[in-house]
Amino acid sequence: MEGIRVKKEIIKLRDVRKTYQMGDVEVHALRGVNAEIYEGEFVAIMGPSGSGKSTLMNMVGCLDTPTSGHVYLEGRDIAIMSEDELARARGKKIGFIFQKFNLIPYATAWENVELPAIFQDQCCKKREKEAKHYLKRVGLEHRTNHLPGELSGGEQQRVAIARALMTNPAVILADEPTGNLDSKTGNEIMGLLAELNKEGKTIVMVTHDANIAKHAERTIKILDGKVEARGVRK
Repeated sequence: MEGIRVKKEIIKLRDVRKTYQMGDVEVHALRGVNAEIYEGEFVAIMGPSGSGKSTLMNMVGCLDTPTSGHVYLEGRDIAIMSEDELARARGKKIGFIFQKFNLIPYATAWENVELPAIFQDQCCKKREKEAKHYLKRVGLEHRTNHLPGELSGGEQQRVAIARALMTNPAVILADEPTGNLDSKTGNEIMGLLAELNKEGKTIVMVTHDANIAKHAERTIKILDGKVEARGVRK
């Protein structure tokens, strides 16, 4: 229909299976998963421990390739991409937020934030300016020169979010982003992710917490390596 914009499909999984060999035992982590992530969505991937959600996250984030099936990033099958191409794609198209923050303890907040731009060979002055811009965006302009050990857990996660934004990625992948935070701070972080989503960022969040998943507009539930249910868009 004229005037209606069809959302772009950023990530698509088709009959994705992942099998790990653990000694003499085969572990089927994913068993024929089909899923799509669209531009501008806020999607939660939810499941209990051992359900396959972490393996699914690795597929969505192009951190691993399937045993069989296909994962497409903006229309390209990651299975036919070289390691260098995959690394570049991850660096430019996907921003990662981790449960344990993964900050360099001896680097300041802005030095941590600028790290992805260093790997992308961005010039020094530009990356410092942009790092400080993103720290301001997450409300930490007054903590620019502080080390992670001088920051609260919530502030460290905000630094991690600023770092994820540094290369202006198509997708922000958040792995249990509130797992190491108290409930009040966790809600503040979820509010920030919701704000980024309203500004147009695509957010994919992995969680086991139903209350945290409610912040997303759509939930993909996984159990025993299969998609058990797909929430509809709110």
